[in-house]
Amino acid sequence: MKQLLALTAAAALATAGAQTTTTTVNAIPATPISTGLSGVELGLTGGYAGGLSGEVFLHAPNVAGPFGVKAGVAFTRSDRLDDNAALVTLGEGDAITLGEFKDIFDATETGSATVFSLDGTYALGQVAPGLNSLVYAGGRYGLFQGAINYEGESTTYSSSNFGIGAGLMLSYPLSGGLSLVGDLGVDQFFGGAVNVRQSSGADTDAGAAQGVYRQPGTVFKARIGIKTGF
Repeated sequence: MKQLLALTAAAALATAGAQTTTTTVNAIPATPISTGLSGVELGLTGGYAGGLSGEVFLHAPNVAGPFGVKAGVAFTRSDRLDDNAALVTLGEGDAITLGEFKDIFDATETGSATVFSLDGTYALGQVAPGLNSLVYAGGRYGLFQGAINYEGESTTYSSSNFGIGAGLMLSYPLSGGLSLVGDLGVDQFFGGAVNVRQSSGADTDAGAAQGVYRQPGTVFKARIGIKTGF
């Protein structure tokens, strides 16, 4: 009789222990942890955008679902001066064009564009195995300039222009957390006031600069590069 009671008590304790263990395990739910943005991308591309061009950008791809934000700055070697424009008026309808002036005085020309961009992005997903795509559109602010350099002197024409832009970006993953990036797009800049500055400090004719200096207008771009996430 005592042995039967002992076996019954042992079975009861084992059952209670199993129930306690089961209750403890079930009391800890597997709650997912939210991490906010799924990474930020840093990219560097080079190619053509009205001249030899390079851009560095930051992209937060998942700010709200497939919508993201991209900010970038691009530098371009840009031909902003018109060689066929009249640079010096000789009277009686005669004039020396910029191109002729460069030939006569052995002058050189330089030009550049620095463009800041802020875009909204939308992920389209994969268009082919491993090939991801997104579209973007947003605002632009560009600093443009062209300069004539001759005999130790220079005349610089410049403008600041606002604009808009849009494009398509494709990416393909490589090794080591890197991805190959292709960027095709177009920017449209609006006219801005032209400033003229001479290194000698001499007075300049801002009205004449309108013929020599070319506003940026429509700029098509095609760049390729790499990006990484962190």
